[in-house]
Amino acid sequence: MQGQLLAGRYRLGESIGRGGMGRVWRAHDEVLHRAVAVKELTAAQWVAEADRAVLLARTQTEARAAARINHPAVVTVHDVLEHDDRPWIVMELVEGPSLADAVKEHGRIVPVEAARIGLWTLRALRAAHAAGVLHRDVKPGNVLLARNGQVKLTDFGIAQVEGDSTITRTGEIVGSVDYLAPERVSGSEPGPASDLWALGATLYTAIEGISPFRRTSPISTMQAVVEEEPEVPEHAGELGPVISALLSKDPADRPSAEEAEVMLAEAAEGRRSSAAQAYVPTRVHVPAAAPAPRQEPTTP
Repeated sequence: MQGQLLAGRYRLGESIGRGGMGRVWRAHDEVLHRAVAVKELTAAQWVAEADRAVLLARTQTEARAAARINHPAVVTVHDVLEHDDRPWIVMELVEGPSLADAVKEHGRIVPVEAARIGLWTLRALRAAHAAGVLHRDVKPGNVLLARNGQVKLTDFGIAQVEGDSTITRTGEIVGSVDYLAPERVSGSEPGPASDLWALGATLYTAIEGISPFRRTSPISTMQAVVEEEPEVPEHAGELGPVISALLSKDPADRPSAEEAEVMLAEAAEGRRSSAAQAYVPTRVHVPAAAPAPRQEPTTP
């Protein structure tokens, strides 16, 4: 595959990433003489003809979704093409790891840096929501950390675009289950608050090194998302109240995107957000019952 020419202009180089749905290649655009990333939908090779049509529709949705968003924190899509009976997406090349890769390498991210990453990811989401696009798969693997310090949100492949008919089957859940908001797991229609919940789970993973709700199976993971509270993070620092606010089970209890941006900006400056603290439910401490007084034996 390396060295192959796509659409008469994109020369494939080395593979730089792989996921459940596809593989990403470094490539060279021989028309504009620039480096690009090319996403290959490898899943299309192994599915039935009807499912291949769904994958193609999702690819076109990703391209349209990204094209509607004009923001420096969103990966730019340059082109969409068909080659070898499957779709390919040509994108801006981001030189650097994903947040998932960074967490795997370093164990966890310090709170101030995690807040900066979250702030730019949120700004990308605000731009997407303003354009009528829900991302629906915010997770560490879709947050890219460029070596020049930029943060880029990518992979709008299962995005929902306002005005488009859905391309998913009835009852189908799309996205990584441990980053799905509770209302999505329960089958309710997602909204912008669902992307904010996923951002909260992503930030939790960044600072703790583990996903807050991942269990031993998809079913137990989804049950945890809906019914359980995450363990109190040990390394959250100033970011703790912000994550807690974003992970509110009821979307109506989560901060708006505007409020969350202020909270993350404060955390990125090393300040604990009083606004975020207001969203954290009060935990009532019930002291342990005092032991009953010892009864001295009586002399008959």
